[in-house]
Amino acid sequence: MTTDPRWVEHYRDERDAAFLYRALAGVEADESRRKLFERLATVEDRHVQRWEALFAEEAQPIPTHRPSWRTRTLAWMARRFGAETVLPMLLAEEGREVTAYLRLAHGTGPSSVHDAAFQIATESAEHAQELSSLLGREGEPWHAGGRGGYLRSVVYGFNDGLTANFGLVAGVIGAGVSPTIVIISGIAGAIADALSMGSSGYLAAKSAAEVHAHQIEMERDELELMPDVEEEELALIYEVKGFTAERAKETARLIMRDPAQALEVKVREELQLTAAELTPAIDGWVTGTATAVGALIPIAPFLALDAPVALWVSLIISMSAHFAIGAARSLFTGRSVWASGRDMFVVGFGVAAVGYFIGEAITRVL
Repeated sequence: MTTDPRWVEHYRDERDAAFLYRALAGVEADESRRKLFERLATVEDRHVQRWEALFAEEAQPIPTHRPSWRTRTLAWMARRFGAETVLPMLLAEEGREVTAYLRLAHGTGPSSVHDAAFQIATESAEHAQELSSLLGREGEPWHAGGRGGYLRSVVYGFNDGLTANFGLVAGVIGAGVSPTIVIISGIAGAIADALSMGSSGYLAAKSAAEVHAHQIEMERDELELMPDVEEEELALIYEVKGFTAERAKETARLIMRDPAQALEVKVREELQLTAAELTPAIDGWVTGTATAVGALIPIAPFLALDAPVALWVSLIISMSAHFAIGAARSLFTGRSVWASGRDMFVVGFGVAAVGYFIGEAITRVL
């Protein structure tokens, strides 16, 4: 019998998770959070043991394992920048794990695998909820992707600047213009793209903040104008969470005695709003700067090298950067490093090729 590749993937994921939670515990200064990470690592160890037992039942060898590139990178980031940096990506991973295990539980295979998948899915959901609490979020994380704060803005801004300006530079080169025009066009494109992405990031974050502020203000007005209705709504929320009707009403009554606390709870529990990870100004600045850095890569060789050499150096470093940024995106998507890097490499090459041939065609027409 051939080992199901999904089993191997789940087994290695559990080993990676145990490794990463222990890495977080090793750098966490807060005692309660450190104990939480240690407990989560212990649960992941139980998942590993469960998989090893399933492999033994099916007379299958236990897969080899070493921490994945993504796991080692996240552990390094936690050691370098603190556990808070990687928590959004861990939350997203736990969410994906819940979905994957539920799918496995409802699929074909031995009943022992179905039972194990349901149990692990349940415990992964608990992990996700605990990580959500650390980040000040509510809801079920497996129904939505995690956010990555400034790191996500850096990766996606860099990606946009690199790809867009690489295509622009390729188009100008295809037109057969002088190296000076290539440099001018590239710098102008970098500035324009950085300003565009930076302002877009700022406006998007500002709009979200304004919408949140408006919703909070409406909730504050409702608490003042119709406290009885709001208290009933709050009691219903706690009943849905599993409280008895009496306990839910008593909890809602106590909370409503303090208007500030009542507003905070209503915003969190009913509106599902949490504080933004980045302010609009910081989000715009981070996105714009990352875009500018990415956009400068294709033109940097032309600033220091002769045109024939610069052309090839630009191609090599730009394509290498495309693969690297694709690999970095896997931190958020959970995909394979090689698959993400390959896809971004192909996209970058395609954009450059289209830009080059368009530039060449325009030159012929003119």
